[in-house]
Amino acid sequence: MDMKTLYLIVPLAPLVGAIVVGLFGPKLGRALSHRLCIVGVAVSFVASIVIWRDVNAGHVFNGDVYTWAQSGEFKLAVGFLIDPLTALMLLVVTFVSLMVHIYTIGYMADDDGYILFFSYISLFTFSMLMLVMSNNFLQLFFGWEAVGLVSYLLIGFYKTRESAIYANLKAFLANRVGDFGFVLGIALVYTHFGTLYYAPVFVHAGEFAAATVNLLGAAQWPLLAVICICLFIGAMGKSAQVPLHVWLPDSMEGPTPISALIHAATMVTAGIFMVARMSPLFELSDAALSFVTVIGATGALFLGILGIVQNDIKRVVAYSTLSQLGYMTVALGVSDYAGGIFHLMTHACFKALLFLGAGSAIIAMHHDQDMRNMGGLRKYMPITYWTMLIGSVALVGIPPFAGFFSKDAIIEAVYASTIPGHGYAYFAVVSGVFVTAFYSFRLIFMTFHGEERFRSVPAHAEHGHDEHGHGGHGVEPRESPWVVTVPLIALAIPSVCIGWMTIDPTLIGDWFGNSIVVSSAHPAVAEFREEWHGVAAFMLHGVAALPFWLALAGIATAWYLYLVRPELPARIADAVRPLYTLLDNKYYFDRFNDWFFAGGARKLGAFLSNVGDRSIIDGFFVNGTAKVIGWTAALMRHIQSGYVYHYAFTMILGVFALLTWWTR
Repeated sequence: MDMKTLYLIVPLAPLVGAIVVGLFGPKLGRALSHRLCIVGVAVSFVASIVIWRDVNAGHVFNGDVYTWAQSGEFKLAVGFLIDPLTALMLLVVTFVSLMVHIYTIGYMADDDGYILFFSYISLFTFSMLMLVMSNNFLQLFFGWEAVGLVSYLLIGFYKTRESAIYANLKAFLANRVGDFGFVLGIALVYTHFGTLYYAPVFVHAGEFAAATVNLLGAAQWPLLAVICICLFIGAMGKSAQVPLHVWLPDSMEGPTPISALIHAATMVTAGIFMVARMSPLFELSDAALSFVTVIGATGALFLGILGIVQNDIKRVVAYSTLSQLGYMTVALGVSDYAGGIFHLMTHACFKALLFLGAGSAIIAMHHDQDMRNMGGLRKYMPITYWTMLIGSVALVGIPPFAGFFSKDAIIEAVYASTIPGHGYAYFAVVSGVFVTAFYSFRLIFMTFHGEERFRSVPAHAEHGHDEHGHGGHGVEPRESPWVVTVPLIALAIPSVCIGWMTIDPTLIGDWFGNSIVVSSAHPAVAEFREEWHGVAAFMLHGVAALPFWLALAGIATAWYLYLVRPELPARIADAVRPLYTLLDNKYYFDRFNDWFFAGGARKLGAFLSNVGDRSIIDGFFVNGTAKVIGWTAALMRHIQSGYVYHYAFTMILGVFALLTWWTR
């Protein structure tokens, strides 16, 4: 088969499944519908493996496959850039999506929207594949907006729940804020480079290194810094960076399979991929890199801390995602683009595992997500327990699990960086290790160990209602069906081994080639490579370094607080009530947004309605015009009396006035 045809199959196979099931699903039935969607994604996954092997052999493709519109030399086209960065993203996206599709059979079995959900997740997969395969900014923007649209539909999948509608609207608006900056960045690229294709922009980027642009007043700003920061603002929305992170925890209102798909390998990593793809631009602006570093470091530490006070099992994993996205962003900021993508890949495996494992526990709890109503599930759900334990250990970064290699590589790169803000970033990513370990094992201990608290929860418990609207549970929990546990096992395997298997080619070797560009002025990655002495030496160095011991301290602290002295967390919360209130209110970001932006918009709307519409438009122009006409008509009624001598007198006055004017 021609490789160009294979490139087309990758995005089109899930699209065909989405269209057929979306249009004809009710007639096809549940079984045939989910098979069609799963086959479409499976075909895409197999094609991605073939493409990866072809790219590994040194074959790269950059060209158009369809011309949409052309005006003179300006062309709008669908084009693919197939290089090592794309090939890796294709594998990650299609593998995780395939696992989520299979898992959905069991998780959504009792849901009325079963068929529609499969259509949506296949369409979501198509959108993400179009994004990562693009060779121009227009197609990148198409994929960017498409994943945003489908995520809006999926987060608000339960249309009868107000919280779900609020969550998907919140996600949509937060992403529109980021996308406004993204569009400005693309517009600046076209204005100054005259093209939307990546290749010529990257080739000529050096010519604009000293160029400036006028934004406000007479001040001149470095052009590339403005372009990169605008593009990164788009990434801040899509990849949930401070302060545009607020949508991601609320997106837990969607079904668990889409939580895994959005937060593990697809939508939230789109911003990370985009910045890595734009490395030739970002490398020419230290200001932009510094901005990226500080934003990422803030999210890595402070958003991770919020996971400590969450009791909803899915929200703990969601705040973990925010923190890990911060780690990836910090890696991009210190020019360790390969490290950021490497962490994206390892994180996709163990974070999808954690989300799907959390969903398995939720199924056993009859869709109660509150960890305070769980405990002791280990003996009832051994497969879910051990796979989630593997995912948690990988997330914490214990060698030889996957997260250790990618996380420690990022920390080492930050330590060696010279980018302004790297000191703050180093403090954040090292401190974040303890926080990550604490909330990860807090989840494990509260859910699977200790007292069996679910037996005392009445079926009408207020917090026993969840995404399906089901109440508490009165039967003994049991292991999930094979369609749920098989994806867990399949994701647990790379969570164990993918780190040490791939770190050498992706980080130390030159596997990414020209798809990632790092300037010699940013030596962090080069220093890391110089100190590399193999996987075994890296693990030995890791167990002697501070992050490893911080991780153990976090695990030990969680064990002591939630298994040995389970009464202490409540006492500590009471002792530091102001701090706990701050964390429980998520640093008041949501309160501020509701008061300032949403409340401000409502007050502005009320002002425009009362003053602009009612007083000025209706009151002055519409009603005022009517009153003037009424006054004029009332006056004219006195003049138009119907008596001849009145009209004669008026004529005499008129003739007198005319004669007076002519005489003058």
